[in-house]
Amino acid sequence: METVSSVEDLRAQVSQWRQAGERIALVPTMGNLHDGHLQLVREARLLAPHVVASIFVNPLQFGPNEDLDNYPRTLEADQQKLAAEGVELLFTPDVPAMYPRGAERSTVIEVPEVSEGLCSDFRPGHFTGVATVVGRLFNLVQPDVAVFGEKDYQQLAVIRRMVDDLGWPIEIRGVATVREDDGLAMSSRNQYLDDQERRIAPLLHQTLEQLVSDIRTQKTDYRVLEKQAKETLSQAGFTPEYVEIRHAESLQPVASGELNCVVLAAARLGAARLIDNICVE
Repeated sequence: METVSSVEDLRAQVSQWRQAGERIALVPTMGNLHDGHLQLVREARLLAPHVVASIFVNPLQFGPNEDLDNYPRTLEADQQKLAAEGVELLFTPDVPAMYPRGAERSTVIEVPEVSEGLCSDFRPGHFTGVATVVGRLFNLVQPDVAVFGEKDYQQLAVIRRMVDDLGWPIEIRGVATVREDDGLAMSSRNQYLDDQERRIAPLLHQTLEQLVSDIRTQKTDYRVLEKQAKETLSQAGFTPEYVEIRHAESLQPVASGELNCVVLAAARLGAARLIDNICVE
């Protein structure tokens, strides 16, 4: 596996594959890789003969009180994992490479509707940062397909809408959430949990499973179900930010009884912010 950090070196390699008419898959990450990330790489290898992964801790998607400075950076271990999975090219830019005029003065991409509410209520500007960095990576790599995890459901919806609105010829492939044996969604931020919090954390997924079961059995007052789920999390020691039932594609609120929906939640547990979701249909 080759690792490059400059835009010029990235384009030089990608252009060779492009000129040969060969498909390219992209897996964007922020590093500190776990098996959930590696599952994205495995999916990418099924979709294209050449896989490009990127590692960039994007300052535009972190708020002023978030963990940008302390976000785990484990490049050497990440390189070993990606090489073992057959990634050919790893792009590890610094901030000047991604934002030549500085992150604060960069052109940004805003995606309406799907980026509103849910996580954006608690992380203002987050999805503008996500759309901007992913858009720049798409322009630099020009992949045929890009692979993202479904754990970040709202992020995936934002990226799909951006690609559709801007007419980019890129297939966006979502990969099912990879979980620990007890159901906890794999996340780089799980390492912030202490032992007691780690024992509690799987209740987030269990609460969503119960919520989905209630929806499927036609307990139809969705607002009541959302409130009950938040209370369950609070009683267990979480600080819930939201538990909501939304339309599976538009992420707009749905009426009670609608089954083409997804349940989404975000909650803080100690120093960790955990997110999860389950599609009803």
